[in-house]
Parts: sequence; C-alpha cells; structure tokens
Amino acid sequence: MKKIFNTKQLTMLGLLTAVLLLMAYTPLGYLNIGPLAITLNMIPVALAAITLGPAGGAIMGGVFGLTSFLQCIGVGGSSAMGVVLFGINPFFAFLQRFLPRVLDGLLIGYIFKWVRKISNVQISCFITGFCSAFFNTVFFMSALVLLFGNTAYMREMIAGRNVIAFICAFVGINAVFEMIASTVITGLVGFALFKAKIITAPEK
Repeated sequence: MKKIFNTKQLTMLGLLTAVLLLMAYTPLGYLNIGPLAITLNMIPVALAAITLGPAGGAIMGGVFGLTSFLQCIGVGGSSAMGVVLFGINPFFAFLQRFLPRVLDGLLIGYIFKWVRKISNVQISCFITGFCSAFFNTVFFMSALVLLFGNTAYMREMIAGRNVIAFICAFVGINAVFEMIASTVITGLVGFALFKAKIITAPEK
C-alpha cells in the first residue's frame, strides 16, 4: 500500500471511504424506488478515481460494492432486488453487486487520466462524474442479466422483451438522475478541491 499511495493520499482515501460509508448507511446515499434504488454512492468513487487514480477508484468501488452486497442481507438497509437475488444464489449476488463497482472505479480512473491529457481539470472532473454513473449502471445491469437472466425472477421482469429495451425501461429515470447528479457534483467538488490546492492532478 505504501508503494501505491503516500501519506496524503492514504488520508484522502480514508476520508472518502468515511464519506461513502456515511452515505451508504444513511438516506444520503440511497433513495429506494421499487426494486432499484437511486444511488449517489458512485460520487465518492469518482472523486477517488480523480484524486488517487485507477487504484484508488478500484478500492473505493470495492467499498461501494461491499456496502451494496450487505444490503442483500439487511445490513445498512435492505434492497428488495438484492434480497431476492441472494435467495437465488448468494455467490452470484455478491459478484453482481461487487465486481461492477470495482470495474467502474478502475475504468474511470483511467478515463480521468486520458481526458486530462487533452482537456482541463474542470472538464475532466465533469466527464469522470458522468462516466462513473453511466458505467455503474451499464456494468450493474449487464451483470444482472448475465448472472441471473435465466432465472424465473428475471424472465418474469424481462417478459420477452429485448434485453437492451428491458435495461433501458428498467433503470429509467433512476439512471438519468444518477448521471446528472454525479456529473454536476463530481465536477464541482473535484474542481473546488483542485482550486483549493487540497489535491493535485496529473499534468497534461
């Protein structure tokens, strides 16, 4: 760990982890609507990816994934869908909740670096915030269909529709709200931290 992060970065990782846990275990992070929840927990993941790179994003994504999985067993709240999926296959439920968030954090860490090479910090932060919510939805739903698509629970929800049409209809306004919120908040907070020189970013 010391080879990956210095003391300042470890402190930032700890602070962002605390923020994510606070959001995960209070109404700040989730707004449950039907089987899905509008979640803002990808915002600390995005900020970690911006400030700590792909490794930091992946670690924070893992924390997010663990809190999401724990909801399947009623720890820190309850997810209606998670409870059902855990009852079908606990191991697949863990993979479906955990891996997409780790991949999300890892990928957006690289996205910030790539965009930073061709643009300024502010635009890079906004794009990273959008991508965090976008890929969270894409990876989460892809894992859901891949791991549970053949179950009676999923077949009933899909109801013979095209998979892409099902995903778009299922996530609906939830995903749109998450992408807008993540884009705006990550962009503003990330840029404010840079202006205050609390954190630094890779130069072009």
